[in-house]
Amino acid sequence: MKHPAITRRQVLAGATALLAAPSRAIGDAKPIYLADMHFHLFFVGKRPAHTQPLAANMAQGQATLVSWSLVGDQPWVAPTAQGFKQKGAPTSGQPTSWLKEEHARVQRHLTEQKLSLVRTPADVEQARAGKPHVVLSVEGATFADDGIAQIKTAHGLGVRHLQLVHFIENPIGDFQTERATHGGLTAFGRDVVMECNRLGILIDLAHCTDRAVEQVLAVSKAPVVWSHSSVQLARPLFPPVFNLWKARQLPIALAKAIATKGGVVGLWALGQDVGTSTQGYTDRIIEMADQIGEDHVAFGTDMNALGKPAISTFADLRRVVETMQRQNVPEARIRKIAFNNYARVLSAALKA
Repeated sequence: MKHPAITRRQVLAGATALLAAPSRAIGDAKPIYLADMHFHLFFVGKRPAHTQPLAANMAQGQATLVSWSLVGDQPWVAPTAQGFKQKGAPTSGQPTSWLKEEHARVQRHLTEQKLSLVRTPADVEQARAGKPHVVLSVEGATFADDGIAQIKTAHGLGVRHLQLVHFIENPIGDFQTERATHGGLTAFGRDVVMECNRLGILIDLAHCTDRAVEQVLAVSKAPVVWSHSSVQLARPLFPPVFNLWKARQLPIALAKAIATKGGVVGLWALGQDVGTSTQGYTDRIIEMADQIGEDHVAFGTDMNALGKPAISTFADLRRVVETMQRQNVPEARIRKIAFNNYARVLSAALKA
């Protein structure tokens, strides 16, 4: 049988298609999708949501599991020379009302973008198969100030990932950037942890003090995450000056404790910490995988909330995967860091 001749135009078209094809692990036809444990998209500020539609951003990097973090104490904090500080205290009912209003704004954006929320482990599996999904997260469970019943309210809105503390005083526990007043986790905080376990909400320990982390690990029946910052090998006994971002780092011993309980630690893209290039971010996340285990590290970019970040879009995060591939990082390790670790711990928490 005589085969038709292949023209130069067909060769060029084929080459173009290959260059545009999704990033794949070497020797595997399945794309390497991305997950991000901590992503922001605001409706105010210099880059509001309508200027950076989420679906297009996710598609450019083939991100299919993104945790959109709403800032639960946003109305009551303000930037200062010493970092974000509390500027007021919410009155009864305000945090829950704000959460519902912000949820409505998020839902409108997701509907416009034709994106689905993760509610069950089946949704996580759809993301694993390539269908983009968003995990609704809240950074700082300020709405719980109105009572433990508000955890169920948040769950009803679709919240499946909850960071216990952030930047304001709260009845749950101590946070890293202010003087501890609770001795870690409070009795109410333990109730919040148990209610999250019962409902199927992933617990996030970012911003918690060391003591609070230890206490949550002792209480939680499900694995937890530290969604964003980085791991610190040793803290100076007498730091010369208070440094906000260094105060936000997680001691290596606690990172390993989270890993021992099946949890995952995320790396942010803060330029002061990881450098301002995708290569610097790649180097640091590989280092973290060596330190606490490749099954317990994930992306937690803190996108849109950092100055001079290494990662500004999911296309940037895709370049991290491509850099790992060029450096011959084993395919299995890349897949764990890029997607599987967050997907696993999230699914485990959702199985209430």
